Amino acid sequence: MMLSCIIVDDEPLAREGITSYVKETDFLQLKGTCENPVELIKLLNKETPDLIFLDIHMPRMSGIDFLKITARPPMVIITTAFPDYAMDGFRFNVLDYLLKPITFESFFKAANKAREYQQLVSNNAPSSPRKIADVDYFFIKCANKYEKIYFDDILYIEALQNYVTIFTRKGKYIALLLLKILEENLDGKAFIRVHKSYIVSIDKIDAIEGNELIIQSFRIPISRNYRDHVMDQVVKNKLWIK
Repeated sequence: MMLSCIIVDDEPLAREGITSYVKETDFLQLKGTCENPVELIKLLNKETPDLIFLDIHMPRMSGIDFLKITARPPMVIITTAFPDYAMDGFRFNVLDYLLKPITFESFFKAANKAREYQQLVSNNAPSSPRKIADVDYFFIKCANKYEKIYFDDILYIEALQNYVTIFTRKGKYIALLLLKILEENLDGKAFIRVHKSYIVSIDKIDAIEGNELIIQSFRIPISRNYRDHVMDQVVKNKLWIK
């Protein structure tokens, strides 16, 4: 799978260095370079890259400012000499963080991570609603291993940035995958979104206490936006009262 990319950095030597790395990476295709995010915004009107290598400190507009005003940016790998900005970057779901001076090894690892993520999204994009729910299991890639997950074993799923943790009867599995991808493929009668970061198996819910679901020893928060839907789907028509 080829990935198109754009480099954004106000330092000419930094742009040249990353450009040389891109040329050495056979699955990357350079679509352009920019000195600042203002130039990037103009270029994005013409190009639709899969990946942006984005510096933080730049004139006119910082990399963080660009992420703040961009609703749906492509995948982003931050490149900067300032380690203090790592947490700021990850708040905007950047894929990776490269600290200057950047070695080819670290660059390649980050680029390969982007390729694997793009492959996961492409492979799991449903061609029709509930495609995966037609069978009783699916596979996810955990590190270098493909794990078979049975739907009936799932207790709940938690999202963290670009990863999900699937908690099952047998243990937990961490995969580079969007929660949205899982939600689109799960059976809506068996699973329910209860929070922007959580999906739970309805029949595994043991109790509801306040704004929390209890599944075995786990407590999963119910957000205000999802509470009415959760109560309607989980409790309504099943509540025995005097």
